Amino acid sequence: MNLEKIFEHNEDWINKRLNQDKEYFDKLSSGQNPEVLYIGCSDSRVTAEELLGAEPGEVFVHRNIANMVIGLDLNTTSVLDYAVEHLKVKHIIVCGHYNCGGIKSAMIPKDLGIMNPWLRNIRDVYRLHSEELNAIENEGMRYNRLVELNVQEQCVNAVKNPFVQKAMQNGLQVHGWVFDLFTGKLIDLKLDFDSILKNIKEIYDID
Repeated sequence: MNLEKIFEHNEDWINKRLNQDKEYFDKLSSGQNPEVLYIGCSDSRVTAEELLGAEPGEVFVHRNIANMVIGLDLNTTSVLDYAVEHLKVKHIIVCGHYNCGGIKSAMIPKDLGIMNPWLRNIRDVYRLHSEELNAIENEGMRYNRLVELNVQEQCVNAVKNPFVQKAMQNGLQVHGWVFDLFTGKLIDLKLDFDSILKNIKEIYDID
């Protein structure tokens, strides 16, 4: 990528926006009021705004390797808190994608240095669902199913959060999606958290 071209593109973008609306940047600088928090993967092929067809100010975005929601990660927890408590978002979307490098790296029995503790969380997802995953003979299909199960578990992690639980009592919804790189389609996993957490839900409830 030619870095000088980036500034040229920026000027073109500014002119395009101002031609559409002379007050565009006045409105943009006045604040944000997004209804959606999107937690996605850092993969350069998967950009939230483009996937969702969203304009600036419409989606609050957090991205990390393999779209993780880890309770001890102050970065993600702070994002959740700000989105729910201050921005009052109505939807939290955790979106993974097929052919995820983070998921594949987690399945490699290799020392990956500073990434080891992060990838361990994905390996824990595999451990929780090992019976189902080990029954899938096709390696590609097994990885893709792990992508889906990882999204499910990260959504569960979000639901465990006390201020997310409080907001869910007032209508906040949590969604698990997967982006199919091979077709461009977004897939709603239609997660049923009451079913997923059956018999143990009460230990996460805050009331």
